[in-house]
Amino acid sequence: MTGSPMPPAGPAGPDLAAQLRAALPGLRGRLEADAPMAPLSWFRTGGRADILFVPEDEADLALFLAGAPPELPVLVVGLGSNLLVRDGGVRGAVIRLGRGLSQIAVEPGCRVRAGAGAPDVKVARAAAEAGIDGLAFLRGIPGAVGGALRMNGGAYGGETKDVLVEARALDRAGRSVVLSREAMGFGYRRSAAPADLIFTEALFEGRPGDPASILAAMAVITDQRSSTQPVNTRTGGSTFKNPPGAKAWELVDQAGCRGLRIGDAQVSEMHCNFLVNLGHATAAEIEGLGEEVRRRVRETSGIELDWEIKRVGEPA
Repeated sequence: MTGSPMPPAGPAGPDLAAQLRAALPGLRGRLEADAPMAPLSWFRTGGRADILFVPEDEADLALFLAGAPPELPVLVVGLGSNLLVRDGGVRGAVIRLGRGLSQIAVEPGCRVRAGAGAPDVKVARAAAEAGIDGLAFLRGIPGAVGGALRMNGGAYGGETKDVLVEARALDRAGRSVVLSREAMGFGYRRSAAPADLIFTEALFEGRPGDPASILAAMAVITDQRSSTQPVNTRTGGSTFKNPPGAKAWELVDQAGCRGLRIGDAQVSEMHCNFLVNLGHATAAEIEGLGEEVRRRVRETSGIELDWEIKRVGEPA
């Protein structure tokens, strides 16, 4: 790292961004103060971040982490498909893993190496076109590789743990860490990897297959999603995790919540484990609707639904 030592964390927003720019003259990525978060979430709602950093690549991210104050709160986001940003915004730094960390490369042995910012659907397609079977389920996950690693993303009978060889990450000091599949500690929609690690890359392994057959299977997934889920709306994907032995959408439906609305936030009438923003919903309305659904399900079934959507930031 070059430049003068980073001073202790100062005021949020412009002052902190200016300190970081001064301390890290080699930084190549976009560093923005008081950045709107709504465009980064599929719900298209929420407040602003004190600072937003979009690294150019893994080395750029490592430089930022090495120079940022260790006490600076850091939130990592990808495509924002499973994210609800509260109306009061996010304190500290938001790191968005975008194009600079979205490379995809096919390797020998039916392996695919993908950056944490790569959309899952693009990884699935690259594998299919290379005749690598076993990764088609990624077509059904509307997120990026980093989120799939953190949450053991899965769909249509497959999970990340089924195909992962290893994941690479950076710690808060910018040091590289490699975790085997076993070290990830995968469970249902979760991993046990340390929360302060920022994933940068994954290595997946499938098995030999016929490209045409794999692409046909992916087309079926695409059709199923479009016919059963509100894929072209402002939504956050599956809202609640499936409880053991039950399906969240059935519990929501049985509780009479299909189409339930608070302001411009609504339980989807197409798939009632999805919440949708009808146009101008606040994050508070969306979260409040989710909590009302949880209350009604608890009253009717005795089951406590757990959020699958990641809710971040502060209330207005």
